[in-house]
Amino acid sequence: MYGKSNKFILIIVLVFLSMNISKAQNTIKGIVLDEQSKPVDAATISLIRSSNKEFITGVITNNKGEFNIENIKDGTYQGIISSLGFTDYTTALITIQGEDVDLGRISLVIKTESLDEVTVVAEKPIVQVMADKTVFNVQNTLSASGTSGYELLRKAPGVIVDNNDNLIVEGKTGVLIYIDDKPSVLRGEDLTNYLKTIQSSNVEAIEIITQPSSKYEAEGNAGIINIKLKRDKTLGTNGSLSAGITYGDFARYTSSVSFNTRNKKSNFFGTYSNRFGKSFSFIDLFRTQNNTIFDAKSETVNDNNSNNLKLGYDYFANKKSTFGIILTGNFNNVISDTDSRTPIIRQGNSNPEQVLIAGSDSDTQTSNLYANANYRYSDTLGYSMNIDLDYGQYNNDRTNLQPNQYFNGDETELQSETTNFFSTPIDITIFTSKADYEQNFLKGKLGLGIKYSNIDTENGFDFFDRISGQDIINLDQSNDFTYDEEIYAAYFNYNRKFKKINLQFGLRVEQTKSDGQLFSRQDTGDDRVKRDYTDFFPSGGITYQMNQKNSIALTYSRRIQRPNYQNLNPFEFKLNELSFRKGNPFLQPQYTDNIKLSHTHNYRLTTAISYSFVGDYFAQVTEAQDEDQNFIITRNVADQKIINLSISYPTKINNWWSVYYSLNAYRSIFEATNQDFVSVSQNTLSLYGQNTFSLPKGYKMEISGWFNSPSIWGGTYQIKSLGSLNLAFQKRFFSDKLTARLAFNDILYTSPWHGDTRFGDLSIRGNGGWDSRQVRFNLTYNFGSKEVKKSRKRKTGIEDEKNRI
Repeated sequence: MYGKSNKFILIIVLVFLSMNISKAQNTIKGIVLDEQSKPVDAATISLIRSSNKEFITGVITNNKGEFNIENIKDGTYQGIISSLGFTDYTTALITIQGEDVDLGRISLVIKTESLDEVTVVAEKPIVQVMADKTVFNVQNTLSASGTSGYELLRKAPGVIVDNNDNLIVEGKTGVLIYIDDKPSVLRGEDLTNYLKTIQSSNVEAIEIITQPSSKYEAEGNAGIINIKLKRDKTLGTNGSLSAGITYGDFARYTSSVSFNTRNKKSNFFGTYSNRFGKSFSFIDLFRTQNNTIFDAKSETVNDNNSNNLKLGYDYFANKKSTFGIILTGNFNNVISDTDSRTPIIRQGNSNPEQVLIAGSDSDTQTSNLYANANYRYSDTLGYSMNIDLDYGQYNNDRTNLQPNQYFNGDETELQSETTNFFSTPIDITIFTSKADYEQNFLKGKLGLGIKYSNIDTENGFDFFDRISGQDIINLDQSNDFTYDEEIYAAYFNYNRKFKKINLQFGLRVEQTKSDGQLFSRQDTGDDRVKRDYTDFFPSGGITYQMNQKNSIALTYSRRIQRPNYQNLNPFEFKLNELSFRKGNPFLQPQYTDNIKLSHTHNYRLTTAISYSFVGDYFAQVTEAQDEDQNFIITRNVADQKIINLSISYPTKINNWWSVYYSLNAYRSIFEATNQDFVSVSQNTLSLYGQNTFSLPKGYKMEISGWFNSPSIWGGTYQIKSLGSLNLAFQKRFFSDKLTARLAFNDILYTSPWHGDTRFGDLSIRGNGGWDSRQVRFNLTYNFGSKEVKKSRKRKTGIEDEKNRI
């Protein structure tokens, strides 16, 4: 565990990471042109001190050839201007004496000598702010070494990962996860496990889209996070191999291989990745109920064996038409071993009356198979059409053995014992079809689209009493739950630019028909729930380019978060003798209205303020039952209001030191709509900071960390502050084809969480964590041509349906 001193150290370090040590002083500016007086984009301007040739700082020109070197102290300098294909230009002496200097128009001369070979090394900024999204370029984050796609999300600007592996964006949960513009089929624990099998070496960028247009699915209260996997760039064949080891309490191993081969008529590509090894986690829950204390402490070891496979093929029939298919498979086997000990103590006493020793040994095998067929038409007149057909199957076979033993207070006498065995198969079939069409219209771009999706789910729950080593079916405790859903959707979207103003608006309409039915011997009173409802989701935005360096945008969108399929199953699933979980067939979707005002300066510094209202917010709550039992259920409990301020700023201090930080400060207010829910509000600060240093002989070092102040998880738990400090190193070999990375994560071990919750007459004080203090080593080797045109990225039709499994 950790104390206040480690928290203080972490905060001090993170403040240092996000500091810009320069003070505003003088500016040197100018315009770089070629021999035809055309702007030279991305030319490098290096400022050196004339007396000792010391390098001071460097900048690059924008697409108009302009540059500004800010925060320059008084003195005498020279500038060296470099650009590929041009002769270096050295300025005359530049004297700074309390005033700005304008170098005016500088013309570069084209190099005339011939070159046998030219190698261009370009490095993208860590964060790119675009009109419709924020892009986090993973390749420039050294501490990502050996990490998974899931762990990378914590580093993305504005993204928080809470103590229960939920993603929070701008203070809101309910994020839709895309992989290469295609939403994942998984949700909850299965989605987390899948993202942990994706290696950082295979991830090119993470896109955060907080205000999606009507073209996107309406699912996802907090918007969309799109994880883009690496692809290759022109004709030829290439790929990469990667292998890594992570050591915390146990060793975990990852490896991957990807390839891409393309000619003028076709493109064939694929990726395989895996994750093997054990991980450790713990959770302690101090529960007070009916004047009795239940002090439960649990430890879990998960042995994970995951494999991912993706194959794709594109055929370029002509310049306008492309046909393609994608096959995706995810196979996951997790063997879990949980041991828990729960002393049962009457309030006022110090010694327990009973102690429950319980275990949970589970074996979960999951397979996800999906196929996509796609046709795309696009011409030079502005017409385009995209058609997708998708079919997918999700299968989850889980068995769980739960022994429960009650001992007397000093654990010298066994008082009673029960052992249960569960088999809980889940089968889900998904079919979707969609068509998107765009054309020029009224000097702008008009988009139209339709979609149909059909989801059939079958959930089995077989309960066995283990007696004398024999498993005997308990029909009164067994059930089957089916859930069928159809969604019909249509949208339009229009975009037009008026000089400095860009206008976009649209509307999406979705009709949902669902039928959930429980088959069991118990009369629950809610065996069947049918629904038929239609929703309208408007969206829009306006962007104003004030000048070359400053732009502002105002956007609005309405979103929906539908319940997970399993959360609708009303039957009970035992966690142990004292706790169980059940679904809620009457759970309503939650709706979110978002409005956001943002400002971008110099394509780097982004500041945004947003307001969101979430109606019918549903949360996972723990309720009391009888004298000593409790159960976990998801209920609509409140309306949520969020005011969020976010700041993101990547910059270079000089040519060897770059800084990136992302800050989110938000106030979250939960106003109870359920009488047992306690209204609560919280101010929260989230900070991520990263310093990257280029060292001699091609080495790089990175110091990074994140910090979350006290927050509210799921509307119920009030969580104390937590964070992590990380250190990483990188070295490239063999003409940059081999990359080695070594990382140390959560050095101060400040990631474990502490929190409190209350619902009705039940209160819980809890804490938990995992083996987050880790050492990671990773090797990546790139082979083949360095300029292979990237494989076509496209969206499939299985959108939010995948994420609700």
